[in-house]
Amino acid sequence: GELALALGHAAGYQSAGTVEFLFSDGEFYFLEMNTRIQVEHTVTEEVFGVDLVVEQLRVAQGETLSETAHAEPQGHTIEFRINAEDPSRGFIPTPGTLVKYREPGGPGVRVDSGVVQGSTISQYYDNMIAKLIVTGRDRDEAIARARRALLEYQIGGVDTTIPAHLYILDNEDFLEGRLHTNLVDNTMDFTGIERATAPALPEEDA
Repeated sequence: GELALALGHAAGYQSAGTVEFLFSDGEFYFLEMNTRIQVEHTVTEEVFGVDLVVEQLRVAQGETLSETAHAEPQGHTIEFRINAEDPSRGFIPTPGTLVKYREPGGPGVRVDSGVVQGSTISQYYDNMIAKLIVTGRDRDEAIARARRALLEYQIGGVDTTIPAHLYILDNEDFLEGRLHTNLVDNTMDFTGIERATAPALPEEDA
């Protein structure tokens, strides 16, 4: 956080933005800065209790940041992208109609979505169905809530990434925090995940 703020100050940047780093052997390495809010902004919102979209609009209108923008981080948050993809076949897109759709709820569970039962996931655009965001007092509680919420999520008509998320939540390296960029590629095999039965969306007329 301190490094991200220092970079923003040095560049004279005054808006919402995302600074990305790689972390290895106790050192941070600058990767890139995106001058916009990214899809993972919900994690920051939950941990800091700040609506980043509102804060970005305040800055754009020449207003000062709200007091909540200076909050201290609390708890642990994990975001899951619920995509129409088939994990058993290399996460290829599986567009189609959501013949069943029911979101989970409960303490520490947030779902950001733009779909309802009957919505169509097109092959021409991003195949994201929703973002599931879970928050707990610590990482263990967040993982427990995530597992419950993923199991409660009901989606029919397309394959989704939910089984892959549940598979990852049972991975010993993930649970112990031994994370690295090749964790999925090197240690996880999703080929045995059972597929949904509904066919993919047929090609639309040009």
